[in-house]
Amino acid sequence: MSGRALRALAGVSVLGAVHAALNMALLRRPPAEPPPVRRPVTVVLPVRNEERHVAACLASLLDQRGVADLRIVVVDDGSTDGTAKVVREVPDPRVRLVTADPPPPGWLGKPHACATGVAAAGPGDDGVLVFVDADVRLFPDALAAAVAVLDRQGLDLVSPWPRPLAEGLPERLVQPLAPWLWATTLPVRLAERSRRPSLSAANGQFLVLTARGYARAGGHAAVRGEVVEDVALLRAVKRSGGLGGPIDGSRLAACRMYEGWAELREGYAKSLWQAVGGSPAASVAAAAALTAVWVAPPAAALRGSRVGLLGYAAGVAGRAVVAARTGGRVWPDALAHPVSVLLLDVLMARSLRGRRRGTLTWRGRPLAAAPRAQWVTMDR
Repeated sequence: MSGRALRALAGVSVLGAVHAALNMALLRRPPAEPPPVRRPVTVVLPVRNEERHVAACLASLLDQRGVADLRIVVVDDGSTDGTAKVVREVPDPRVRLVTADPPPPGWLGKPHACATGVAAAGPGDDGVLVFVDADVRLFPDALAAAVAVLDRQGLDLVSPWPRPLAEGLPERLVQPLAPWLWATTLPVRLAERSRRPSLSAANGQFLVLTARGYARAGGHAAVRGEVVEDVALLRAVKRSGGLGGPIDGSRLAACRMYEGWAELREGYAKSLWQAVGGSPAASVAAAAALTAVWVAPPAAALRGSRVGLLGYAAGVAGRAVVAARTGGRVWPDALAHPVSVLLLDVLMARSLRGRRRGTLTWRGRPLAAAPRAQWVTMDR
């Protein structure tokens, strides 16, 4: 590699770190003591074989403070384990169990389950809709604090990014990359106020919307065939004239999305080709760019290049500042950032191969996705 090319790549790494630090400084923080919510809040919890997680998730939802009118609709999306039984045993009238029909042609499972929950709840125009995954654990003021940001900023959607919980080397290497990617590439305040669908980042683990904005965007019917349906939903909100984006959720919720290498590998395979780039060709180009900027300079540093060392240090700094702000583990994990990017390449190759062969599945269902560009998300 020429010295000029190496300097350019190291410069991009430095700019990425500066941009990530600026984004983390500007990322909206929910209030520590949110006011009570004066309107109805409907939580839709789609579940498919979540016997291990659903009870703890429901307990955290029922423990919410400052939400007088709270309804929780659990949508059983074809579970074959004891998920429904666990939900039925929850002794609280605010919890309602609904069984989803098999997804119609053109629908993927999660969008259909979410749409089923909204239809069953009938939240009304003045209410708030919340979508939560079963592996998320909300802290007691999570709903009230998220609604406070929604109302104070005049937004239609907020996506509180839960604190990532990662155990074991593969999880610690891969899971922090999602918030790092959007923090490095997306101007969050500009994106929040922009109606350009391309400026979108969201996390389907925890989404909070006005019911009016959700209906105006067409609801989950507008994203029925999207594997990365969370970002697609935010894009639909923006196309309909709404506003929204990610906010700091590290003090509102926590989530261990995938447990172990096998689950992580399959989870990323189902959607990574679309989440980074949006098409096979764009995904390859995106992976190549990430590798060039955040792997090539560290490789040069190993050969004694000071410019390469600068590029490596910038990558570590960007990764560290994002981890610190989003509640992730900072050290020593950030030092392995080039290894994380290389592992992402491996997962991307697996995802692209599955896409090309038509073998991508998730929880026993085949996947087919609309080829649209998306920002990286962490969506189970």
